[in-house]
Amino acid sequence: MTGSSEPLERIAAALERLAPKPRPEPRFTEASAYVWHPDPDWLEPVDTVNRVDLVQLIGIDRAKDTLLANTLQFARGYGANNALLWGARGMGKSSLVKAVHAEAVGQGLPLVLVEIAREDLGSVGRLLAILGRAQDRRFLLFSDDLSFSHDDTQYKSLKAVLDGGISGRPANVILYATSNRRHLMPRDMIDNERSTAIHPGEAVEEKVSLSDRFGLWLGFHPCSQDEYLAMVRGYCDAYDLKIAPEELRAEAVEWQATRGGRSGRVAWQFFTDLAGRHGIAV
Repeated sequence: MTGSSEPLERIAAALERLAPKPRPEPRFTEASAYVWHPDPDWLEPVDTVNRVDLVQLIGIDRAKDTLLANTLQFARGYGANNALLWGARGMGKSSLVKAVHAEAVGQGLPLVLVEIAREDLGSVGRLLAILGRAQDRRFLLFSDDLSFSHDDTQYKSLKAVLDGGISGRPANVILYATSNRRHLMPRDMIDNERSTAIHPGEAVEEKVSLSDRFGLWLGFHPCSQDEYLAMVRGYCDAYDLKIAPEELRAEAVEWQATRGGRSGRVAWQFFTDLAGRHGIAV
């Protein structure tokens, strides 16, 4: 019998060598930002976060002031709300999240940014367990471009972050999410369930109320031409790019016309092109 078990033991040993080794939990001293990767669970440190300075985000002053105050409260150990940043594309929702994190870190506060992709929300319970054990840090859990399709059940995992289960969400974790949709669900999905259900209100309550679980809602709306031009001028000032106001206005307006719309993203794309033509690195 002993001899017959040797092949099985060798196979088991080979499979063990092939299996991915669990990575050690980070001490959160390598970086101030991480990206979550599940299966095997791993928090990848990000040495340099792709972001812009808070002062360069123009035209969203109310949202900027509100989110910064909420973030600093949380980073200092005080009460703060989960935040949903929703609205027009390219108006600086994700840029604002990264900028307020940088502001908190610049003030010496122990705030760590952790990004989780929407498709990885099913593993958020394991991530919360890791973050909850690091009580000397405060964690800003960030999910960008969050939305759910008709047959998507990942929104149920999101509730673990917003409401917590039996153990509750760790006190040192807060969630910021960005979305183009105010209710995170397609409107036709909500309307369809309301029209076909025996109890319409109950049928959609679970899905619609998901966004209600965010204590802070910040709306981002399409910018005016004056706001768009102010964004462009702000970038020029920040990078010390000298250009005549009339020339800048004419080129910026022509650029946005070719793009068919105005936004903070379009302003930055125009400035990137302008900076390149003037020999300025961005």
